[in-house]
Amino acid sequence: MKKKAAVIDMGTNTFHLLMVALDEKGFETLYKEKVPVKIGQGGINQNLILPDAQKRALHTLDHFKHLIRGEHIDQVFAFATSAVRNAENGDVFVQKIHQQTGFTVQVIDGDREAELIYKGIRMSGCLDDSNALMMDIGGGSVEFIIGNRHETYWKGSFEIGGQRMLDLFHHQDPMSQEDRTNLTEYLSQHLKPLLVAIRQYQPKQLVGASGTFDTLTDIFIASTEEIKNRAIHKHLLPLKAFYEISDRLIQLNKEERLQIPGMISMRVDMIVVASCLIRYILRQLDSGDLLCSTYSLKEGVLAEIMEQADRNQDVTVNTLE
Repeated sequence: MKKKAAVIDMGTNTFHLLMVALDEKGFETLYKEKVPVKIGQGGINQNLILPDAQKRALHTLDHFKHLIRGEHIDQVFAFATSAVRNAENGDVFVQKIHQQTGFTVQVIDGDREAELIYKGIRMSGCLDDSNALMMDIGGGSVEFIIGNRHETYWKGSFEIGGQRMLDLFHHQDPMSQEDRTNLTEYLSQHLKPLLVAIRQYQPKQLVGASGTFDTLTDIFIASTEEIKNRAIHKHLLPLKAFYEISDRLIQLNKEERLQIPGMISMRVDMIVVASCLIRYILRQLDSGDLLCSTYSLKEGVLAEIMEQADRNQDVTVNTLE
């Protein structure tokens, strides 16, 4: 018999809700929603969650709580990542969430975040026996994992997420050449451990998870006048198409980017710096076309739940009162 569960991913830019019915063999999505809460806006580089951001977060979590109750789900897994784990007022914010919504939020470190992202990507079918470099571009941090469908060899979390890069380098719109050059130098300094790992493990495939990669895939598919099959969780993005899309994003301002078929408003700001990051990473690899996984942290949580159920282990849950 399938059990119901809900996963809440409190990202720096976007809050995700995923409600499922699952057993050890798989899961059925009952409902999912994403909301551009932007808890890092205005304060992320000062390690603060500002009052307006807290209000947006609490309003969204209250909305999620009503949806979860409406589906009669009492097993809730809530996670917070970069913005909350680095905020000086993060602990107080988590306590406030529990007081107002009943959710017990697990604030996870970068290694744990990368581990869950890997498990989600693996479940999408994007991995095979050869080594791949996996990346997930969040608003606060970016996670990188090197491994294959059997195991991981290296993982790292870097506090260079989209909101941070946006605040530091996207001073003009369209983004100036000077800002793009400064961003590249910044990445070269901050990603040295990743560059060492790439030389050591020599991954040939770049696999991007959700977020920015979903939007890039949507833009590419829209350009072919096809309809994206939401039942497929692994999408190919030709390298030539990526560079064409990225060139276009860099050259346009916000209003012009919003007119691109496949673009969604919650990605329109960060997608420029995110595409610059992807370009930088591709230059470090001898990679073919991009693979894009629609699965990431949320689905990694479900993969763990199913693994634990298969081993008859107790699963740590947050039970709503």
